Amino acid sequence: MDITICVGSSCHLKGSRDVISIFERMVEKYNLKDKIELKGSFCMGECTNAGVCVCLGEERFKVIPSEAGEFFEKEVLPRVS
Repeated sequence: MDITICVGSSCHLKGSRDVISIFERMVEKYNLKDKIELKGSFCMGECTNAGVCVCLGEERFKVIPSEAGEFFEKEVLPRVS
């Protein structure tokens, strides 16, 4: 599964670096290195929305750093299990 996280200017200011770090820890915690690839992308056109733009396949989500772990467990884990 590919997870693409926006690292454009707006998302960077909203905490994309923190979201990436949290996702990296979650991938390690659940031993998913062989099932998940984290990718970065510049602007994905969601700048006016609250949160960092995260794509799971074609589906887009807005994730704030304080909820990134919960998002991973709720949205990502069921898709890779």
